[in-house]
Amino acid sequence: MTAKVYSATLVGLDAQPVEVEVDISSGLPKVIVVGLPDTAIQEARERVKSAIKNSNAIFPPSRVAINLAPADLPKNGTHFDLPIAISILLNSGQIFFEPKGKLFIGELALDGKLRPVSGILPIALMARNLGYRKLFIPKDNAKEAGLIDGIDIIPVTDLYQIIGYLQNLIKIKSLPKPNWNEILKSPEISFDMKFVKGQESAKRALEIAASGGHNVLLSGPPGTGKTLLAKALSSILPRLTVTEVLEITKIYSVAGLLNSQNNLVTTRPFRSPHHTSSSIALVGGGSIPKPGEISLSHRGVLFLDEFPEFGRAVLENLRQPLEDGVVTVARAAATTVFPAQFTLVAAQNPCPCGYFSDPSKPCICSPSQIMKYQKKISGPLLDRIDLCVEVGRVEYDKLTAEGVAESSDNIQKRVQKARDIQTERFKNHSKIKTNSEMTIKEIKEFCILSEKEKEFLKATVVKMYLSARSYHRILKLSRTIADLSGSENIAVNHLAEAIRYRPKVE
Repeated sequence: MTAKVYSATLVGLDAQPVEVEVDISSGLPKVIVVGLPDTAIQEARERVKSAIKNSNAIFPPSRVAINLAPADLPKNGTHFDLPIAISILLNSGQIFFEPKGKLFIGELALDGKLRPVSGILPIALMARNLGYRKLFIPKDNAKEAGLIDGIDIIPVTDLYQIIGYLQNLIKIKSLPKPNWNEILKSPEISFDMKFVKGQESAKRALEIAASGGHNVLLSGPPGTGKTLLAKALSSILPRLTVTEVLEITKIYSVAGLLNSQNNLVTTRPFRSPHHTSSSIALVGGGSIPKPGEISLSHRGVLFLDEFPEFGRAVLENLRQPLEDGVVTVARAAATTVFPAQFTLVAAQNPCPCGYFSDPSKPCICSPSQIMKYQKKISGPLLDRIDLCVEVGRVEYDKLTAEGVAESSDNIQKRVQKARDIQTERFKNHSKIKTNSEMTIKEIKEFCILSEKEKEFLKATVVKMYLSARSYHRILKLSRTIADLSGSENIAVNHLAEAIRYRPKVE
């Protein structure tokens, strides 16, 4: 006779149900695990054996066969420890309960305690969507799983406690429903725009970028505030919605970046990888595909400082995600799609010494060195950046002037107003949240120009030899500028400002 309990495995960012079957038969003591388990699952045999013994239960002194079904789906992770232990105890007659509607997740310590695991949020979502009534998880994963309502989340500390609960000997309180007002309360601002002296044009560009989710390139001499501006961008981005919190936390959960102290992502991500990062670190991958920096920046900011110092092959990997908002990682075993709808903020010096565009300090680079440095960023990648901004040196008088500039809070209100307009605009387009995500179909629908604007844009496209991609990006950027000004239609001044942000060399 076999016993069967239910668990799950992660496939990319989603979870798939898994049935854990155990058969105990006569023969020499041996534990066999089948169903394409990885090394961590194979090692579960020793953890489960010790955990059962240390929980006042008996591990069967006979042949134990464990099957993880479906057998053709690769399984990985330590969270199968708990369902394997429960299935063994159920099969050996040491506990009695109805497994249907219950799903078990957790890693066992040798003494029977439950350790937290990664990927709880997508598993909880799957369990709710498939109609499971109860989800048993380690207590340290409780806050993360508590985001999901519609299913009873049972936080468990050890195997002994869960045995008592299943036998109706111990009561465990299920988690209360999430309080989204508390979860989404305003975070503290680390970098406020009011402390950035001068740089009004760069601030304006960042306000437009935050409003429409557009990509930005900040170029200028060292020490002009490019990094500070990029960090301050996070302070003017709109607050996360419930859907976005779940999206982002799901990515971080699968990546294993959540813990008992920090198990929710309630602020927009700001990721700043070093320029020595590899392609896999940036876009994701590995033998078991994991999200990279561009996916960890989903719905937030990816800041690439010293932009030309990144490997050319690494940067070229950004081209497809910048265009599509997703990254596809293909491996022999499977193809995984990760979301990558991020705002790219890149910062660079204009030349190797950094002072090519500085009027007050001479550049010591030769023309060939400057050209070679600037060509590190390919034309197709530069074409995908909507706002190219020169960040000049701040004069001493501005730097030491009394008072502060406009605060992030005031700017964020304008940004939020523009985002609200876009939310209403795209209410029937579930996959689009900002103007930057519009495809040609939506551009034709929402970026309608009168004859005057068409003639102006035509003259610009011909004069600047703009590509078709640049043309559509100008329209999307103009739509955002119009939203910020509260204009229903795109006017010539909106187009002119958008064109001003195009790269100088096309």
